[in-house]
Amino acid sequence: MKKVILFSIVTIVAIIFSCAKNPFTGKKTLAIVPNSELLPSAFAQYGQFIKENKVLSNTAEAKRVELIGTKIKNAAEKWLNANGYKDYLKEYQWEYKLVDSKEVNAWCMPGGKIVVYSGILPITKDDAGLATVMGHEVAHALANHGQQRMSAGILQQLGAVGTAAALGNESAQTQQIAMTAYGAVTQFGGMLPFSRSHESEADVIGLKLMAIAGYNPETAISFWQRMSAASGGQKPAEFMSTHPSDETRIANIKRLIPESKAEAAKFGVTFN
Repeated sequence: MKKVILFSIVTIVAIIFSCAKNPFTGKKTLAIVPNSELLPSAFAQYGQFIKENKVLSNTAEAKRVELIGTKIKNAAEKWLNANGYKDYLKEYQWEYKLVDSKEVNAWCMPGGKIVVYSGILPITKDDAGLATVMGHEVAHALANHGQQRMSAGILQQLGAVGTAAALGNESAQTQQIAMTAYGAVTQFGGMLPFSRSHESEADVIGLKLMAIAGYNPETAISFWQRMSAASGGQKPAEFMSTHPSDETRIANIKRLIPESKAEAAKFGVTFN
């Protein structure tokens, strides 16, 4: 039993210290599942999604999604090239699709597969609002958040195995109580804060990308205010959510705007 726990600890430590630093966050990326496995799987899931859903093409809105997505991608390339990461995107396969759905959502698969649901367009309103959304979603892919979430899930499962092994000689009731406590602690003390931190990181990176692409980051404030109004306040408390509260997010964005404008200015982009 002790050997199992020791092996689990050694494995976790080895994984953490073998991680590479992400250029956008400056942090080590938790990468138990390598991109060589993750990206083909993500591309296959994306392909299946596209087959099963109504993709809007050759419409004005679909062209806007592709144009703005391309601008955000180009902004990421400019930033990477300027900071010595020329080949960072070599495994990415960019696509930008508008899908007919009332759902107010958008997402970006690892490797650059972006989907925007038509239901979010009334809230984005204009190009800058759409750039806010796409910058945020692209940022998730650039920061390897999908890879990190998968890796964190694996570590959570590995910890559960170690905990179960340590409790092997305890009564069934004690084991059940301990495992329930482990699940609650790791969820509310680990997984949910981890996810919220990813959302905040995506806001930081996304604001910089939209600014470098030529969209005033100040417009992100009004977009997130519209998103908050559209939700009607029907959201869980922040500590129970995968996302920061609307108030926290908007306050952070206001604080980040000068930094985003300064980053854009390095590439000759300024705003009045």
